[in-house]
Amino acid sequence: MHVRAYAKINLGLRILGKRDDGFHDIETLFHQVDCYDVIELRRGTNGEVSLISDNSDVPRDDTNICMQAAALLRNNHAIDAGAHISLEKGIPIGAGLGGGSSDAAAVLKGLSTLWHLDLTLEQLHEYAAQLGSDVPFFLYGGSAYATGRGEILKSIELSIPQWIVVVTPPVHVSTAWAYANIGADREPWTGSLFDALSNLPHTENPLAAIARNDFELLVCTTHQMVEELRTRFLQAEASVVSLCGSGSSVFGLFDDGNKAHAFASSFDSPYVVSVTTPFFKPESQHFLIKH
Repeated sequence: MHVRAYAKINLGLRILGKRDDGFHDIETLFHQVDCYDVIELRRGTNGEVSLISDNSDVPRDDTNICMQAAALLRNNHAIDAGAHISLEKGIPIGAGLGGGSSDAAAVLKGLSTLWHLDLTLEQLHEYAAQLGSDVPFFLYGGSAYATGRGEILKSIELSIPQWIVVVTPPVHVSTAWAYANIGADREPWTGSLFDALSNLPHTENPLAAIARNDFELLVCTTHQMVEELRTRFLQAEASVVSLCGSGSSVFGLFDDGNKAHAFASSFDSPYVVSVTTPFFKPESQHFLIKH
């Protein structure tokens, strides 16, 4: 069974405040982009779940969110069957692109099929929310307005006519660190992100009106390389520039495909770059059983 687990960007990210459970309430718009991990799932022969990856930074034990997803299903459905998970990383780690969450959602859906659980989307959503705040979004994909911790979703049809360039510098930003250090002195929003979304059709540069990220000031002032990357986008005449999640990736929208590709090709390793074409929609996920 093979599946692509796509990355996301945040078209607007607003931190509303800290909750009693230690998490933060947020308001954001998730949107998938053409950058993905490839996951292969095979039935195990010895009743164990194992994981391998082409990236040495990916843990293979129960600290890996894919292994946690498998354990969640096994424990709740008395599953004795095993599985082999092979993870080919294309999404940078610690980049604000939701790679681990997307992988976990793919494993939940894939193992539901592989182990003949045939779980409903509502059941999978409940498990996904236990694994991570943005894991539920990746069960649905596309675009979605999210509140709560990010798990309360409202699907939105959003076709972006520009080229989306995402660049990840060689900087790791911990999500836990970002939330722990987000200050109350951040610039206040006028109205809600949802209000801004409702007004999109009546806005001259629609996405510029919502593509604002409360983490951007913190991350850019702490990590000079991220601030320099943001400046490069602006100099390249991207119409919209913003941080992805809590960073370190930055995305920009380009009206001109030639400019988008020229800008993307200006980066060498260890930068990681992806280009998403206008009106992009992820391919359908076809689960093919492998023994």
